[in-house]
This record gives sequence, structure tokens and C-alpha cells, in this order.
Amino acid sequence: MWKQLSRSHVRSFATRASNSHHNNHRENHKFLSPSSFVGSWQAPKDPKEAEAMLAQLRRDYAKQVKEVRKEYITEMEAMALEKQRKDEARRESLRVANEERKKLKAQAAQLRAQERNIAKQQFQETL
Repeated sequence: MWKQLSRSHVRSFATRASNSHHNNHRENHKFLSPSSFVGSWQAPKDPKEAEAMLAQLRRDYAKQVKEVRKEYITEMEAMALEKQRKDEARRESLRVANEERKKLKAQAAQLRAQERNIAKQQFQETL
């Protein structure tokens, strides 16, 4: 009984809404400004005038969509350039690390060769 009660009590603390980081996103979210197109239609009496107004609304909306697409494309290009720059920097650091590792490996091989030669000379001297 006590275990079950304490579990539900602990669970209520663990699932409180204030602990969730998602709620923080909800509180800090910035909504887009209201669209000027929504609710902007005032029906005129003349059908030709209505058609002209509707065509103008469509043109304005198409311009706005075109601008948003341009912004999106420039953002994507900037992100791609940033990713490419990071990849190149990572590749360069790997190349430098590999060169350093190869140098150390060559030095170690040279040291082992010298030790072998010294051991060989000492062996020949003892004979």
C-alpha cells in the first residue's frame, strides 16, 4: 500500500508540467505576425472590381511567397556553406592528426632500428 502510494506520489512530481522543457518552448515561442490577407476581403458591389481586387490580392500573395522562398533558399545556402566549412575544418584536423601520427610512428620505427643496431653491435662485440 505504502509503496503504491509513494510511487504515484513520486510519479506526480516527475510528470509535473513545470518540469518539462517543452513547456518552456511553448511559453517562449514567437508567432508570426498576422497575415494581411486573412480577413482583408471586402466584397465590392461591382463583379469586375471584385475580380480586379482578387487578382491584386493574388499577385501580392505570390510576391510574398516568392520573398519567403528566396529567404529560405538563402538560409539553406548559408547552412550548406557552414556545413561545408565545418566538414573541411574537420577533414583538415584529421589530416594534421594523421600526419602527426605517421611522424611519431616513423620516429618510433627509427628508434627501434637504432636499438636493434646497438644490440647487434653489442652481440658481435661479445663474440
